Amino acid sequence: MVHSYRRDVDVILERDPAAHSRAEVMLTYPGLHAVWGYHLAHALWKSNHQLLARSLSSVVRMLTGVDIHPGASIGEGLFVDHAMGVVIGETAIVGDDVTMYHGATLGGRSVASGKRHPTIGDRVMIGAGAKILGPVLVGHDSRIGANAVVVRDVAEGSVIVGVPGRLLASHGHVAGPVEVDSLLQRVHELERLRAEQADFSI
Repeated sequence: MVHSYRRDVDVILERDPAAHSRAEVMLTYPGLHAVWGYHLAHALWKSNHQLLARSLSSVVRMLTGVDIHPGASIGEGLFVDHAMGVVIGETAIVGDDVTMYHGATLGGRSVASGKRHPTIGDRVMIGAGAKILGPVLVGHDSRIGANAVVVRDVAEGSVIVGVPGRLLASHGHVAGPVEVDSLLQRVHELERLRAEQADFSI
């Protein structure tokens, strides 16, 4: 567990250019505090102390703005950047080295028992405000654009944008978060111009 805590700090130093020291990360990153709180709550959950686990998760949510159910299964190296509003549901499975930005949700679409939350592969980036809903699978090395809504499986190495989520690119070059946001803005601009042309033609 000590190794896991150390890696949680290291991944932030690797992925966030605004992070300047281990001390800064450990003291000032609420996303890190949320992940650490999850580790403790998850251990309690697995030890059949569900009420205590949920209570700890509630305290962590109040302190960090991040809601991670202690029953979720999360791999190593999760980076929750800017923290606020992130939600990870009970039956979610998150792979290694995943990055989630503020407002991202791994939620359910039904109240049925069983697997009802997403499974996220390794090295996936989930943009700000993105919603991945239901027992869908997001393949390794995929990028989910800001505010995208994903309700279907995503193949490995895909870039998904829009509502509902649409495939922008796959395999080969995988766009980073800045590229995805730029492309999404361009899509919105083209849709606005098309709407204006339609109004003019009428």
